[in-house]
Amino acid sequence: MEGLLDALGTVALILLILVGLAAGWIASLVTGGNRPLYLALGVVAALATPFVLAALGLTALAAGGALVILAMGAVGAVVVLALVAAIRRS
Repeated sequence: MEGLLDALGTVALILLILVGLAAGWIASLVTGGNRPLYLALGVVAALATPFVLAALGLTALAAGGALVILAMGAVGAVVVLALVAAIRRS
């Protein structure tokens, strides 16, 4: 896990936060839902996804560079936000 933190760095963490905020903002526009909730969930999901994948043994993620980490953060945020939107509608 330390290797992932070293690979991410401060700039990548800030970029992951921005990716999560963007995903949450877009999700709140699409669903018309609670904007602060979607923003917070987007940030948490974008930050957590690289760590979850590293814990699952996908260490190649850190070797792929910042763009791969940001892409995985975006995918994770979108998946979590889609699940939350589906649960809130049912």
